[in-house]
Amino acid sequence: MAIRDVVSADGTNIVYRVSGPAQARPLVLLHGWSANLRCWGAAADHLAARFRVIALDLRGHGYSDAPATGYDDPKNWAADVAAVLAAEGIDSGAVLLGWSYGGIVLSDYLTVYGTGAVAGVVYTGSMANIGPGVPGAATGSMMQEAIPGVFEESAGRAVRAFGAFGNANTGPGADKGPDAQRLFGASLATLPAVRKALFYRTVDNTGTLRALDVPVLVLHGTADRVVPIENGRWIADTVPNARASFWEDAQHGLFIEDSARFVAEVSAFLDGL
Repeated sequence: MAIRDVVSADGTNIVYRVSGPAQARPLVLLHGWSANLRCWGAAADHLAARFRVIALDLRGHGYSDAPATGYDDPKNWAADVAAVLAAEGIDSGAVLLGWSYGGIVLSDYLTVYGTGAVAGVVYTGSMANIGPGVPGAATGSMMQEAIPGVFEESAGRAVRAFGAFGNANTGPGADKGPDAQRLFGASLATLPAVRKALFYRTVDNTGTLRALDVPVLVLHGTADRVVPIENGRWIADTVPNARASFWEDAQHGLFIEDSARFVAEVSAFLDGL
């Protein structure tokens, strides 16, 4: 395992972690809003047994730089992913996997750079678009409850706002406690200004999805109250070569709720490319 960094097009430093066999198929993990590259937990470790797993800290998150502006520009998000691929010498065969907001980021990348370096795409609990009136960009009830409290600079108020949101990420069960706490920590470690800035943009990647020429896998829980199942269905219906796995009664963080199933379904998709 190695921690590396690369400077993106606008000068933002992006930190990422690489694990797994160097010659294996690259699997790029793009985390969600107010998370970091450690959010994947055991799922990333298991995937790295067979694949070259590259997990990013998105701009404004984890150890990556948090610029004061630029979060509303899709080209910045796209360039971050492109910079990591270039730094790792990847010009073909990569699979991009986005969780939650990470699905918007990978869609931004595909809109700007196309699929030349990409062999497949996985959306898990994701949306591809964001903004009022944009298709496939509905906000879940739990997210609606959490906003605007999760933008608070007051630590006490932010913690209370993150309570229900954090539980919706990990699913039911006391055994998920350590995973839930890791996500809570990542959320609170993300600057309040960044948490807010990510929501104040409108992006419609519909045309890109309709023209995708690589296979797409959509994983989504039917009980997801952060990114509603309708967004996952919209991606599956919009992409020409998509297949979907809708997990009955599952919530937002499928890789935590059932890590073994998540790893199995992602691995099967990569094996079929």
